[in-house]
Amino acid sequence: MVAGDHDPFGARRPLPLPVASADAAGHPVAWWPGVWQLWWSRAAGANVLRDAARLRFDALVAHARRHSPLLRELYCNAGATPIPRELPVTRKRDLMERFDDWVTDAAVRRSGIDALLADPSRVGQRYLDRYVVWQSSGTSGDCGIFVQDDRALEVYDALIAVQMSAGRLASHCFAGLIKGGRAALIAATAEHFASIVSWQRACRAMPRLAARSFSIAVPVPELVAQLNAFGPAYLATYPAMLQVLADERRAGRLRVYPSLVWAGGEALAPSARAALEHAWGCPVVNEYGASECMSIAFGCADDWLHVNGDWVLVEAVDADYRPVRPGEPSHTVLVTNLANHVQPIIRYDLGDSVTVNPERCRCGNPLPAIRVEGRRDDVLEVRAADGGAVALAPFALTDVVEQAIHTHRFQLVQVEVDRLLLRIGGGDPRERGAAFRLASDALVRYLEGQGAPSVAIELDVLAPQFDAKSGKLRQVLREPKAVARERSRSRVVPRRPSRYAH
Repeated sequence: MVAGDHDPFGARRPLPLPVASADAAGHPVAWWPGVWQLWWSRAAGANVLRDAARLRFDALVAHARRHSPLLRELYCNAGATPIPRELPVTRKRDLMERFDDWVTDAAVRRSGIDALLADPSRVGQRYLDRYVVWQSSGTSGDCGIFVQDDRALEVYDALIAVQMSAGRLASHCFAGLIKGGRAALIAATAEHFASIVSWQRACRAMPRLAARSFSIAVPVPELVAQLNAFGPAYLATYPAMLQVLADERRAGRLRVYPSLVWAGGEALAPSARAALEHAWGCPVVNEYGASECMSIAFGCADDWLHVNGDWVLVEAVDADYRPVRPGEPSHTVLVTNLANHVQPIIRYDLGDSVTVNPERCRCGNPLPAIRVEGRRDDVLEVRAADGGAVALAPFALTDVVEQAIHTHRFQLVQVEVDRLLLRIGGGDPRERGAAFRLASDALVRYLEGQGAPSVAIELDVLAPQFDAKSGKLRQVLREPKAVARERSRSRVVPRRPSRYAH
């Protein structure tokens, strides 16, 4: 549901819902009862959807009060069955500082999770044999850690299954099966991010699934060769990488013809989605999710994102956390994940700016509809060794830097076709210099593999700058040359001519 300055659930007494058995938890097809429940409640209409959300919200808050010391403390002044606006807003940094008090299972401890996340070979492995853990990419400046139980994971699976089985997507899903059903994910594979962890979980649960993951950090020519050899019928990656691969298809180097393409991890503008559908010749599924809540909303043909209101509560608010009117962009959005009870996400400041559709969507879907101004990193084009251009996907660049210096507080800015500035957070000049040497070495190796060996990388005098509109840290972007020239007078002389400066 999308909440305003009132009880979003209404005054009706909630109706009982069909409840799936817990006996199937963890089974590869355990999400089927959830799929049936979603079909039933959504076919029953808006009142039943509100009932479902209210029952789940009440159960989540009651569970949090009983088992989370932190949330019990925060909710001490709230009523017995509060509505969302009666509860305080929560923020990533505050929650992460008291992680052990936030979770509702006393056996879950930050120290044990940190040990799991420190090992790239354990991506997708379970924590305490019963939880899946992933971390966020830190686009708001702070990295988050999120624990999921089997019931939450089954809800995410069911939401995706219902989405894929509806409307025009169903026929394209079936066409993909005729093509062999091979599915490919292109993502950052060396970190415990939600996309690759979820993918590894699905592959382990269903070993016969014809699915492979591909690292976004490999050079594009190598990635193209790998995809040509695999021949996926379904393809999932970030919008910027889809643009890079679409260029490879137009050039005749990439020869794959998927029946369905999935885009996530970045905001996808309507014009960009239309261009990608034209380039790929198939539907591009646009989904809005986050590490805090895997499936918040899904796209429709009218380029709105429909909130999974029976499992997610979304509040569009201003800078003082007051509701904004439909049709007005919000300062941020508060998200409540009704599925996750082990680490309750309740009125959580996600940081994205959203606009709620003031009218019922023309596509006919009764679920609330929003548009999102989220992460919008730029695809960079740099000079190739032969004088041409090389396109660089932003997630590939961030993956290279993050693996080199193990921080999300950085920004890579293109100011010339052969010149990149690296901004690194932190006040100690020696630490920034050491981090720059590691990151620039890794970037040079990556650029050489991409066929762009002459691009200069410089340490910027500025710290990473947060986007004024979204409040998030855009890690890869292009900057106007006039601004760059004005600041270039502060640069330190190159450490390696034609390659580095620091």
